[in-house]
Amino acid sequence: MRTHNQYYAQGNYINADNINANSFYARMPQNKAPSAKVVTVFEHRRLTAHDFAYVSDFHWLMAQEFAVFTIKRKQGQWQLKVGHHIGIILLPSGMTLELLPKLDQSTQYNNIAQTRHWVQDMLADLTRLDTRQSRKLPSMKNLGQFSDRSMPLPVEAPPLSDWLLEQFLQRLVRYQPTQHYQAQINNQSSLQGRLLIKEQLRHNSMQPHKFVCERSVLSQDMLANRLIKSALVWLMPLLSRSICTPLLQPWQPLSGLNQRELQRLESIYAQAKQQLSVLPLQKQQLQSAQQLVDLAYWLLQQSKASTGYGIDPTRPNLPQSRLCLLIDMNQAFEQWASQRIASMFRQVSSHYRPFYQTQSVWLNDSEGQACVSIRPDLLIYKTADNDNDQNQSDTAVSKETINGCYSHVIDIKWKYLPHAGAITASDAYQLTSYAQAYQAGQGWMVYPVLGDKRRPVALKQQIYHDSGENKSDISDDNKSNHSNHADLWLIPFDVLTGMVNGVLPTNLNEE
Repeated sequence: MRTHNQYYAQGNYINADNINANSFYARMPQNKAPSAKVVTVFEHRRLTAHDFAYVSDFHWLMAQEFAVFTIKRKQGQWQLKVGHHIGIILLPSGMTLELLPKLDQSTQYNNIAQTRHWVQDMLADLTRLDTRQSRKLPSMKNLGQFSDRSMPLPVEAPPLSDWLLEQFLQRLVRYQPTQHYQAQINNQSSLQGRLLIKEQLRHNSMQPHKFVCERSVLSQDMLANRLIKSALVWLMPLLSRSICTPLLQPWQPLSGLNQRELQRLESIYAQAKQQLSVLPLQKQQLQSAQQLVDLAYWLLQQSKASTGYGIDPTRPNLPQSRLCLLIDMNQAFEQWASQRIASMFRQVSSHYRPFYQTQSVWLNDSEGQACVSIRPDLLIYKTADNDNDQNQSDTAVSKETINGCYSHVIDIKWKYLPHAGAITASDAYQLTSYAQAYQAGQGWMVYPVLGDKRRPVALKQQIYHDSGENKSDISDDNKSNHSNHADLWLIPFDVLTGMVNGVLPTNLNEE
């Protein structure tokens, strides 16, 4: 089969030779490993019908009107421009469309393996968020389901679809459908369990041979199991039949969530977690079960959010939801970099405390009504040396109860910045406003890079006198006369290592 797509990745067979020995597939017979044919594209690419092995796949994507694509018509042909998203879409032909991030013009199709490596590291690294602390970021609060074990990646990184499937299967093989006692109420001819007097009088006053009884029955029909079953069915197109049969065998008696339950997925997920928490499971079993439920919920949630405007779930005779997982790269990078930078500050000193996307009122009108709010990606608050309280919330700072100040205000951008002069005026205004509002000593704008060659760059602000004729840099001697001034920095974040580059500007302990 031929294709005109230069970014097309030939179908690879996943076997024990190219998957880590600890993975699920390495323990499967080689002839049972699933195959995946993947069409790989990067952000900002314009796709046409000629880029697909099956033209019907392109037409199907056009009809879905996914928010990730912008539909254009140029030179007499339709185009789909890829936005700031990463993920996978299972196409009607059985091919998988893989969306990868693009940092700069040097990111070409021959960098697919490298890009997959760091994207998978990013998604896995996000699971190390401390769930005991409130760190909910937009659309990313449930990324804590991927593997938290740091396993060496193979030279040829698998596509995101195979990697995601492996994460799910690694948990599934360690978990069997849990049974628990459920209360069942039946109106029957024999007395079994506890007789419900009120219900008996209401329903059986004219038929005394019937009994309304409540009894406890050991059943697998619990919400956690059904949630997992729904996600397993959703992932089945990525599995070969030889793998599906042994996987589905213990799950066969269970039914998935119905359409009504899927519409209130968030509450079903909360109930499922609550059911698991009261089961008599060992700690490790409970953790595996909760992680699997988290992943199943996230998969189904993404499916619900990514169906596109072209699919009306209320219309009859529609096919089942097709596997589709899309992640906003702006939000994913913001959360990843926030986590890494916050960890760096904690290692420097226990007095540094991070606050994630804290929203604050910035401008009020004359009556005190809020006009404009701001929400920096990351705030670093440094407590006083005698303040060792580490139990405060990560969502707000009460200056009445905590002694200290904001030391760093950090804005994180998923955008290519070839040099310092490429910073936009709006980004500079935003960073300066943040630093002024929080009276922070330093303002950082963090941006992604490939490699460790780029170094932090200090941005020097100019002060203009009233006459407008003389200007001078702010010196150390007159910084005290400008209380709103902060040291502004452009900080490169190497996605290959998940760390900021170079020696950190200014000793953090001296802030």
